[in-house]
Amino acid sequence: MTTNQVKTRVSIIDLQDAYTSGNKKPLEDLMRAWKGIKELPASDPNSFFKLGGFHGEPFRGAGWGSNAYWGGYCNHGNVLFPTWHRVYLYKLELALQSIEGCSDVMLPYWDETSQDSLTNGIPWSLTNQYFTLDGVQIDNPLRSFVFPVNIQDNVQGDNNLYTKPKGYETVRYPLSGLVGNDEAIAATKAHNEKYPNYDENVKILNDNINNWLNSQIVVNGKVIPTNVHQKFKDCLDAPNFTVFSNTTSAAEWNINLNPGENPVVALESPHNSIHLAVGGCDLPTYDRSPIDGANGDMGENDTAGLDPIFFFHHCNIDRVFWLWQKKNNCTDYLEIIPEYPGTNTVDNQGPTPGMAPNTWLTLESPLNPFTLEENGAQRTYTSMDSINIERQLGYTYSKGSLDDFDSKLLLEQDDVESKVIKVSHINRAPIRGSFMISAYAVIDGERKHLGTEAVLSRWNSKYCANCQTHIEAKAFFKLPISQNTKLKGGLESLSSNVEVEVKGHSGLLSGNENNKLLRSDGTPAIKFHVEIV
Repeated sequence: MTTNQVKTRVSIIDLQDAYTSGNKKPLEDLMRAWKGIKELPASDPNSFFKLGGFHGEPFRGAGWGSNAYWGGYCNHGNVLFPTWHRVYLYKLELALQSIEGCSDVMLPYWDETSQDSLTNGIPWSLTNQYFTLDGVQIDNPLRSFVFPVNIQDNVQGDNNLYTKPKGYETVRYPLSGLVGNDEAIAATKAHNEKYPNYDENVKILNDNINNWLNSQIVVNGKVIPTNVHQKFKDCLDAPNFTVFSNTTSAAEWNINLNPGENPVVALESPHNSIHLAVGGCDLPTYDRSPIDGANGDMGENDTAGLDPIFFFHHCNIDRVFWLWQKKNNCTDYLEIIPEYPGTNTVDNQGPTPGMAPNTWLTLESPLNPFTLEENGAQRTYTSMDSINIERQLGYTYSKGSLDDFDSKLLLEQDDVESKVIKVSHINRAPIRGSFMISAYAVIDGERKHLGTEAVLSRWNSKYCANCQTHIEAKAFFKLPISQNTKLKGGLESLSSNVEVEVKGHSGLLSGNENNKLLRSDGTPAIKFHVEIV
């Protein structure tokens, strides 16, 4: 499939700036298109409910009631992660263009590493409560989504936790949206009553986003970034598409690192971080008291696709994918390492509807449920149909942050070198839902936060047959050192003095004694392994 007409996706921040400068039509048309697809009947193929629901809930195909399958169509933890979501965005964009008067509307990206985002957090057009369209004040179509029908969580062990009734409205940090059973309804009501002021909640959300994007440590007077902004930069240095594409493949690559090598960062890693930052997790370094009980829709794959911000976030992920392709001369060709971890349907989340268990993934694997018309017949998209966005899909991206990024500049850290801390053997089964793995070390007499890896996970992994075969979570952190760095216990005993924390919706698990994570009452919860390279 080829196209001769190429349109440009721009930053939502640029649309905002144009709007405030008097050119209101582009942002108004975007709002009109989103309002239109949200108002379509739930069964309409262009409705936001139908498209948003392809990602996770409402569960379809083999995922309905079967613990061998992931219930939605999305691909995570495997090599189809970038291309499946690329086609997903394209289909959503076509739906926006189907609304009367909106044929020229393109899906903008939230430039998450722009100076505006690093300073202010989420663009105001995605958080303002209201918007004036055609002289009438309406609910902002980009802020949330009200479900037109019920959705039913039918995953064994979830206790209906992610069931949502008709009329439910998606929420973001610091609120909770768990309303699937009586216990969850009571807990959510009590939690959300603590945060009654919408504008204040947006401020709390943006503070949290800023912390995820900007966290850093200082070693011997050198500022060392440990943040999501840095992860986006690092992923552009991934050496091949397989390890760039997903966390499973990157983890395998990093397990075999040699001394002096930096860990590979997959595109999926900063992607996960933004999901958790918007959805309900705060970093250990957050200066606000941790908000336990926050559980917004973006924090779980089951419901993330039903929050409009999902598509602006993923549009930026697709842009970074395109930047990596251009940097590595891969705009017309991608290569998957055969039979590498992350290239099978059993990896991480399990197969999606239309894919058999234990199937090797290739560029010809179907990207269900998306179809195109070819030679008068319908067929399913594959990654081969979406490698070159300009030639095959007819869009490109405006210049944004990271376009001029040069990784060589980051090497000018003078006397600051680094070791790599490998944290492995973390069992996901006892951890409910998505969670964070954080690492610390005492450097120059101070406890330093070396970084946090976000993990998107099912609510109850022990009932997921696929999860049981891929139950381990891993994380990799840089440990900055120099000749003058003072490490507690010295480098020789460092592995026994690294502290690891796992924090999810069940609370904090922490510890370093005998490599055990401890519950708050001191009882051991999960063992882990630390290796220094």
